[in-house]
Amino acid sequence: MTSSIRATQDIRPFRVAIPASEIDDLAERLIRTRWPAQETVQDWSQGVRLQNARSLVDYWQRDYDWRRFESELNSFPQFLATIDGIDIHFIHVRSGNPGAMPLLLTHGWPGSNADFLTLIGPLTDPVAHGGAVTDSFDVVIPSLPGFGFSGKPTEQGWDTARIATAWAELMGRLGYRDWAAHGGDWGGAVTTALGALRPDGLLGIHLNTPYAFPARIPDELTPEEQRAVDGLALYSGPLGGSNHLQGTKPQTVGFALADSPAGQAAWIYEKYQSKTDNRGLAEDALSVDAILDQVSLAWFTNSAASSARIYWDNRSATMAGPALALPVAVTVFPRDIPLLPRTWIEDAYSDLIHYGEAESGGHFAALEQPQILVDGIRAGLRSLRHPSARSGEDTTA
Repeated sequence: MTSSIRATQDIRPFRVAIPASEIDDLAERLIRTRWPAQETVQDWSQGVRLQNARSLVDYWQRDYDWRRFESELNSFPQFLATIDGIDIHFIHVRSGNPGAMPLLLTHGWPGSNADFLTLIGPLTDPVAHGGAVTDSFDVVIPSLPGFGFSGKPTEQGWDTARIATAWAELMGRLGYRDWAAHGGDWGGAVTTALGALRPDGLLGIHLNTPYAFPARIPDELTPEEQRAVDGLALYSGPLGGSNHLQGTKPQTVGFALADSPAGQAAWIYEKYQSKTDNRGLAEDALSVDAILDQVSLAWFTNSAASSARIYWDNRSATMAGPALALPVAVTVFPRDIPLLPRTWIEDAYSDLIHYGEAESGGHFAALEQPQILVDGIRAGLRSLRHPSARSGEDTTA
């Protein structure tokens, strides 16, 4: 994969290179793990079960290959751009096809921009992956501030609106005049904030997490609306322990996760278990390597506390996002939590250009069902294509 970005003072090439000493330190810490007492229930209602945590950590210590994942990351062009005082790490891959639409992809928590690695080929080279050349995209995939290899904010205030402003600045620096954006989870919140901001050049957005709850829940609900309300109660109640802690005391949990790789693994593993389309275990939906790729990235970048602060900086946010007037496409996945009815989505987005329902998949669509998500993005944004969407090579930083 290649990119035509030229190094400038504010955009520099980047490669992942974790020192061998840090990999050895991780292995030693995993061997010395002190385990908690076993849970007193037969399910996951108290959190990650001891036997499952032991199995995951044992695989991490004995069989997982970080260098394999590091090589995969480095197969794509990566850069750092200093925006609003911090470095933003991003992947940028141009399609070799003329008329490709620039597409900004934003991940959520506990993920990273690596969530989208398997989407890069199908989006930039659709013909090689069963698509049409007219569905080609350039992709720009940043890591959220405080996540992965992006810089860690040293001040409060990095809410979704501020991140959206930084993303618009990034797309401008890359020379894109017209572009689209996609996101899920916190990436969906940032993409929704982009839709509300409507920076110059933003043609429209695609979401797999629509923030479209009504400001006031109706007294009488349809079955689909009741399902959404029940899902929100589950999301904020029994499944909301990590969200609540990170939204109130992110630094406190950061001490534990920065010092214990087993703790970091369990913290992320539980979220994949509870929000993927699985039969009882996260491994039904994601490979163990895919789970540990994300865990390892969080560990080696020591980003538990800094990534958790996105909840603190956005602690007043709700699932009732702003009404949007620009073109919006939505693909919903059946095991997402909460799962919103189409009526609420249509009410929130006055220019809903596409609505799709996936046959399978949960909250982490890019990791669980990358091809279905690619198909949704292609179909959802197809009507926005315009010859001016691709910037000239000579104007790109």
